[in-house]
Amino acid sequence: MPFPPLQLWLASPTHAPALAALQNEVGRYLTEQYGKGLWSLRTTEKGVLFDMRRGRIYFAPEGDRPIAKLTLSTRKPWAIDTKYFSASQRQLYLTSMAVAPERQGQGLGRFCMEEACRIARDWPADAIRLDAWNSKAGAGEFYRKCGFRETGRATYRTSPLIYLEMLL
Repeated sequence: MPFPPLQLWLASPTHAPALAALQNEVGRYLTEQYGKGLWSLRTTEKGVLFDMRRGRIYFAPEGDRPIAKLTLSTRKPWAIDTKYFSASQRQLYLTSMAVAPERQGQGLGRFCMEEACRIARDWPADAIRLDAWNSKAGAGEFYRKCGFRETGRATYRTSPLIYLEMLL
């Protein structure tokens, strides 16, 4: 059965329970695959609402549930050190992204990143910055394939991170 055309929607507070459930589903999957890590932390509805106040959450629905989400913000996450990034006047931070485990490897993540770039250009922003776990559970290689370049490495709570950016 073919899937309907994908589209990202701007989330509202009514979507918070389903977005938290998606994030927790992905966290459980990563924990099963790679063991415990920061990805194992539980996401709450309250946490999703907090992210909505600090940025914008977009999601791709399938039926009555989100199958992918991403969060963009103009606010720098406190764990990111800007010294690793290029000079930029109007940067956005990709602070989270999740794709339902059963939909991974089908191009949905790449679609979300292409949409994130489109959204960033319309925002307007001249760069997207992010960090990713530098481990088997991390998505650094995925972001590189999407056109991001690595700009540095750091450690957060014993977890190795890589910083990546895309200049628009």
